[in-house]
Amino acid sequence: MPVEQFDPDTGASLSEGRPLFQSMLRGLFGKCPNCGEGELFARYLKTHDTCPHCGEALHHHRADDLPAYLNIFIVGHVVIGLMVLIMKFDLMGMWTTMFVTMAACVLTAFYLMRPLKGMVVGSQWALGMHGFGGDET
Repeated sequence: MPVEQFDPDTGASLSEGRPLFQSMLRGLFGKCPNCGEGELFARYLKTHDTCPHCGEALHHHRADDLPAYLNIFIVGHVVIGLMVLIMKFDLMGMWTTMFVTMAACVLTAFYLMRPLKGMVVGSQWALGMHGFGGDET
């Protein structure tokens, strides 16, 4: 299978003209990666089968565990940094630090999951993966 080639200046796919960065940014904000107008999500993490604005099929995506792994990576680094600062400067007691960082983990993970999934779906659309490229695999 040939490797997808991209224009280094625009980030657009040379074979299909789908800009990777723009598609990922649209997904990050919960918009259709094709038109940027329609909503990507029907519910919190459930995507629409087709874009309500342009009709682009979105049911192909296979985001699977990547958004969760990215979420763990980001939240882990943010919360560990917060914990290190709190403990270094002795700003709170041990129990308070534990509850603050647990709350920060849960809230940050909940807030980031949807934008991360949208970004993954946008990148899959731009790269023509999982049926977005015309094949049904």
